[in-house]
Amino acid sequence: MSEKKVKVTLVRSLIGTKESHRATVRGLGLRRLNSTSLLEDTPAIRGMINKVSYLLKCEG
Repeated sequence: MSEKKVKVTLVRSLIGTKESHRATVRGLGLRRLNSTSLLEDTPAIRGMINKVSYLLKCEG
């Protein structure tokens, strides 16, 4: 039974964003521009992605 995964990439800079948005991006495991993280597709992760969707590119 394989878990669903979602691939997120940081495509916009964190300069000028809210501190809570920066913390959310950090929580997704993204450090610098164009860094990519492969995460489990859970409601919590979906909520984090939705919060900072304007900074990310997602692939399901």
